[in-house]
This record gives sequence, C-alpha cells and structure tokens, in this order.
Amino acid sequence: MDSPAQHTPVLPDAVLEFVASGRPRIVVDCTVGLGGHTSLILERCPDAQVIALDADPGNLDLARQRCRPFGDRIRFVHANFSSLPEVLESLGESRVDVVFADLGLCSNQLADPSRGFSFEVDGPLDMRMDRRSGPTAEDLVNSLSAQQLEELLCVQSQERYSRRISRRICAARREGRLRSTVQLARLVESASGAGLTPRPDRIHPATRTFLALRAAVNRETESLGTLLDAVPSALVTGGRVVLISFHSTEDRVVKRDFRTRARSGVYRVLTKKPVVAVRDERLRNPRCRSAKLRAAVRSDLPL
Repeated sequence: MDSPAQHTPVLPDAVLEFVASGRPRIVVDCTVGLGGHTSLILERCPDAQVIALDADPGNLDLARQRCRPFGDRIRFVHANFSSLPEVLESLGESRVDVVFADLGLCSNQLADPSRGFSFEVDGPLDMRMDRRSGPTAEDLVNSLSAQQLEELLCVQSQERYSRRISRRICAARREGRLRSTVQLARLVESASGAGLTPRPDRIHPATRTFLALRAAVNRETESLGTLLDAVPSALVTGGRVVLISFHSTEDRVVKRDFRTRARSGVYRVLTKKPVVAVRDERLRNPRCRSAKLRAAVRSDLPL
C-alpha cells in the first residue's frame, strides 16, 4: 500500500498552472486525499493557505502526516465537499481564491481490500468513503430491485449489460446474500459474457458495475452537483475552480455546468477541451490515464 510520501498526484503540472496563477491567498482542496496536490500548491505558493477537506477520516490523518512541514498554513476538515458553504462559514471565510477537487479514488483506497473498491483482491462489498455511516454496496446489491439495479448501472456508468447484470444479481442473491467483491465480479463476468482477464484495450467487465455502486453508496453525483452549485458564491471575482474527473459521467456534469455558467456570464472557461496526461505521465502513473481536468474563472458579473 502506498504511503503518503509515495503517492503521486495526477496532472501535477496542469494543477499548478491553473491553481497557482494569480498568487492565491486561500485555496480549498475539496478532496485532499493523501495530500499530494496540497503539498505541491503550498510549495509553489508560499503565501497561500489551504483548507483541506476529505470524507475519509483515515486519509485526513495521512494527509496531516505528509503536510506537517507546512504547519498552520493548512486547515483540515472532515467533510464531504458538498458541505463547502458550511465549512467556509465555520472557518470564518466568506470567499476563497481557488476551489480544487480531484474526484478520483486514492491509490491506498484501491489497494486496501477491506474498503471494497477493487475486485482484484477479494474483500467485503463496502465502498464507503466514510465507513462510520451510510449503506454499503453490500446493502444495495442485496436490497434493490432488478429495475432499480438496472437503472443504477445504466445512469451511473452507462453499463450496456445493465439488464443482464441486474437480473443475474437478483437470481444469485436468492441463494444467499452477496458479500464479497470477487463474488460480485464473477456474477458480472458471467452476465456480460466476458472473461475476468480483459483484452489490453478493454476495461475489466466489472469496472462499470463497481463504479456505479461506488457512486451510489457515496452519493457522488448529488454531491458533485451540490458542489458545483456552491462554487460561484464561494469564489472571489477572478477566483478559479479546477476539477479533475475520471469517468465520462462526472466529466459531462462538470462540462455542462461550466458552459451553462459561462453563457450567463458567471464563469469564463479556461479549458476549451479537458487537459489530459501526456504519454510520459501515463507511463509513470497509470492512474492518470482517464483523468480530465477542466478549469474556469469567476467573472466580475453578479450571480
């Protein structure tokens, strides 16, 4: 499992290009994770302070270790980024210069079988960012109807075999509760007619199912929408919002939000197309292969 010091943040050059421009005073890292991006920002911007949020209390502890050299220039808050307005109010901040978020999982979350995010090693069907509350993926796959599962897979991850998979899940759970990641991955494999070892140019057959369940467990789509609605009021004039997404559903939501607010004069979009990793970075850090960065600047027009 990666330590905080070994963790490599995605698209570091692009993040610094958009975040560090204009000498920001206060930056909100909505998903501090292991502290990789925050460390880079604090190094590049010696006068900046960071408000670091994360829904995973374990990662907050690891980020504190990594960012200890920066002392009181960083304030850590255990919160989902959908609570951005409440967090800023509690800290006595009305407006900030940058709102940044990396919407992907951290490498340590994927590598820990007990978290249930990956099917490469068997583990419980958990998938909660904050394991202290809320339903697990196991709860969902064993309680949702076939129609609800089909809709979840279709909407959250555009799974083409959503009907087959949902029916196979419902049939299997009549023989016993579904509990493990590998058990679910094999059900998806059989329903989709694909092998557990995909071709190099194809994703694993269970990838979209796990993505959809993770999004549902953590209310990712709703939380992203709430964050996007809150950002304009949180930014100073000329402030920037910089978001990294890892799958098409999230990227589409961000793209539409930026374009809609640009048409109304709230934003000026800085990225006509999403910034993606160059070949050398993809080779060094495979996690960045699907990363897409979009950025916008808050205009001087009223909301």
